[in-house]
Amino acid sequence: MAIIFLIKNPKTFNQMVDSFVGLCYAFNHMVESRKYDLNLIFQALSDPTRRAMLKSLSKKERVITEIAKPFEMSLAAASKHIKVLEKAKLVNRRKEGSFSYLSLNGKAMMSADRWIQYYKKFWEDQLDSLKELLEEIE
Repeated sequence: MAIIFLIKNPKTFNQMVDSFVGLCYAFNHMVESRKYDLNLIFQALSDPTRRAMLKSLSKKERVITEIAKPFEMSLAAASKHIKVLEKAKLVNRRKEGSFSYLSLNGKAMMSADRWIQYYKKFWEDQLDSLKELLEEIE
């Protein structure tokens, strides 16, 4: 009965499909979010120093002293920023001898990007609806 109703009302059917696709996307997003804690990621990204550190790591893998060098702070202070980035899983650490090399973890960044893209679509749809409404009023 419900299927016949949906077939007779293609607009409702399309809305149901969109909802299902959105639900699948949200489920995938939730699975990905469990792997990467978005609260920790956005907390880490809230600091301009840490964002600059990530930008330098986007170019190539670096040792900690190399990452800390451009900033006017002690190595201990830079290490605290790096620990925040590591806790958010935004960077990977590789030990080689007495040196620690850090690299950007693109998968964690993608997790945050997916979250932003999901809500970007929501706001774009809302803005499109507002635009249509304003055009009708004119």
